[in-house]
Amino acid sequence: MRLRYAIYLFLVLLLCACSETKYVPEGAYLLNKVQVKSEPKTKGVEPSAMKAYVRQHGNARWFSAVRIPLATYSLSGRDTTKWLNRVLRSIGEAPVLYDSLSTRRSMEDLQMQLVNMGYLRASVDAMTKSRKKTIDVTYLLHPGKPYTIRKVDYVIEDSMINSLLRLDDPSQRGLKSGMRFSVENLDGERKRITNELNNLGYYRFNKEYIMFEADSVANSQEIDVVLVLRKQRDNKGHELSHQRYAVRDVQFSSGDPEDSVLHLREGVLQRNTYIKKGDYYSAENLQNTYNNFARLGAVRYTNISWKEQPDSSLLDCQIQISTNKPSTISFQPEGTNTAGDLGAAATLTYQNRNLFRGSESLSIELRGAYEAIKGLEGYSNHNFLEYSLGAKLSFPRFIAPFLPSDIHRRINASSEVSMLYDLQNRPEFHRRVFSVAWRYKWNNPHHHDHYRIDLLDLNYVSMPWISDTFKKDYLDDTTSRNAILRYNYENLFIMKFGVGYSYNNGIIAIKANAETAGNLLGLAARTFGFHQNNEGQYTFLDIAYAQYVKADFNITRTINFNYANQLVFHAGLGVAYPYGNSTILPFDKRYFSGGANSVRGWSVRSLGPGNYISKDGRIDFINQTGDMKLDLNMEYRAHLFWKLGVALFVDAGNIWTLRAYDEQPGGQFKFSEFWRQLAVGYGMGFRFNFDYFILRFDMGMKAVNPAYKEGDEHYPIAHPKLSRDFTFHFAVGLPF
Repeated sequence: MRLRYAIYLFLVLLLCACSETKYVPEGAYLLNKVQVKSEPKTKGVEPSAMKAYVRQHGNARWFSAVRIPLATYSLSGRDTTKWLNRVLRSIGEAPVLYDSLSTRRSMEDLQMQLVNMGYLRASVDAMTKSRKKTIDVTYLLHPGKPYTIRKVDYVIEDSMINSLLRLDDPSQRGLKSGMRFSVENLDGERKRITNELNNLGYYRFNKEYIMFEADSVANSQEIDVVLVLRKQRDNKGHELSHQRYAVRDVQFSSGDPEDSVLHLREGVLQRNTYIKKGDYYSAENLQNTYNNFARLGAVRYTNISWKEQPDSSLLDCQIQISTNKPSTISFQPEGTNTAGDLGAAATLTYQNRNLFRGSESLSIELRGAYEAIKGLEGYSNHNFLEYSLGAKLSFPRFIAPFLPSDIHRRINASSEVSMLYDLQNRPEFHRRVFSVAWRYKWNNPHHHDHYRIDLLDLNYVSMPWISDTFKKDYLDDTTSRNAILRYNYENLFIMKFGVGYSYNNGIIAIKANAETAGNLLGLAARTFGFHQNNEGQYTFLDIAYAQYVKADFNITRTINFNYANQLVFHAGLGVAYPYGNSTILPFDKRYFSGGANSVRGWSVRSLGPGNYISKDGRIDFINQTGDMKLDLNMEYRAHLFWKLGVALFVDAGNIWTLRAYDEQPGGQFKFSEFWRQLAVGYGMGFRFNFDYFILRFDMGMKAVNPAYKEGDEHYPIAHPKLSRDFTFHFAVGLPF
């Protein structure tokens, strides 16, 4: 059977290869492969980076191997009046025909780039190899030895600028003896000096006032460099010192043509403006002011203009601010499907982006949901109803006493208070959830770090009614192992404190979170002698409170081969431990595995803990949870065409409990055994990237199933069975 599939695949690939030259005219060649090589290999000259200066590349290849877009184009007929031929050509890619002129220009561009990098005597050759109707092109780079700077002199014609920059001191100079003589280094010094002067009041200074004089040293690879900063000249050619400007006045106005009122408080305007009366002009302060107003939800756009005062070195600053409409109302209906139970939900949201005229954002959300539940026997009602009311108020700054004013200027911060009441009525039980939270978020605009503190997070879970049938079958049966199940259907109070950190520079992404609950209440309970229930737990307002510590860490590393191909590695570890007043974690704090963002060979909440085997699908969503989670993922992503991309992935991981529970045999973490309990899955997925969001369709297969210790079930990769091992996932966004 496998041999038959391999033969079919070979024939398809052969057919594609044979049809690729269908639309290549006689005497022309299909550009098959383009390579860039350095001879000899030179440190600092990366052929992969130099390939960007090649003007002509071959047709796109899927997974860097097969030219499916070209093959699709070649399947079309020559009669373009037919609909099918037009469609095949539109979704395919026409053959790239070799152009000798593009090759010559690519050689010139490559040589120029090598010269700019300091290889002044570099040369480039192009070699071609043709067969039938295809051609390969290889560009050979001969960089030679790089030129370096022997001596640097700075000539500053403007005495005021010379005193401000202190360039007579070699330590203040950007160019040093021994540096590579390259356009990048020279232009970098021009930009550095220009930026520094722009921030010191030189409003009209630009890098064109800076020039270089270079003199090569005989019989060497060294060059003497002189940087000259010229004075400005008037219309008659007379030299003048550069003018240093100061801010005379700062005015605010509305940028809305139909509304002259500026709907922001004066204090908010001043706090977000770095431009101050009496200060010298600064391009950095100008950009920081733009950034500050851009992050205010009430502001639509900002325009800052400058006006020079005649016969002086003074500037007037005019800041025009256009604000958004303060209030919006939105309605969002949705359909639901929970394990085949169909339903509908609707959300009504009110938002005010400028509640107190300081860009404070208030959102109020009302949600209702209904679901018809099938397959339940012994219950009087077969419907699920949910109503929730949530409110969130966000301030675009720290709301906290004793913070120095400089803190507000150096970081972008927000303070947020939220409240939620959720009412759920199921045939088995009624649940009420009430939560209140106060948190801070901030980041430094010049770094990739983001921080979060959940200063206070209170959650109260109440179970006012549980059906007699559910009690009898699951909660009151003392012969069954159901301590975890019972714990999650009791009233519970959670008071937690948490911190979070994230970092993302486009290549490495890190997320770390930690939280702890019940410690303040535990201290108060022991100090003041709180009441204890029948289980020996301390209670607060007659409700047992949860006590635990939890930490999560995730890291993602992306390797970009080119625009269309990348390899992504991800590792995630989470550990939570109940102690003190708790022996079991609250259900919402427990880990689960499987699903679209974990080990994709398993459906959500169907893997683990350890080698635990599911026994009752109705309640194992409780038992298939744990105190510890490990995820290891590798994914190769490739862009195909249009908005479509594809991914090949391998996932490994599982969850475990830190304590031994009778309800979860085989689920406890042990160093000597956990590696044998790692589940492994593999698969393929398609992604539609619509810029604002990504639709993801992943198809996973089980490779190693830890629930079985031996046989075909333990290694399904060797004995695949679709009905047992295949899982389909639909999600929005990337998995990591």
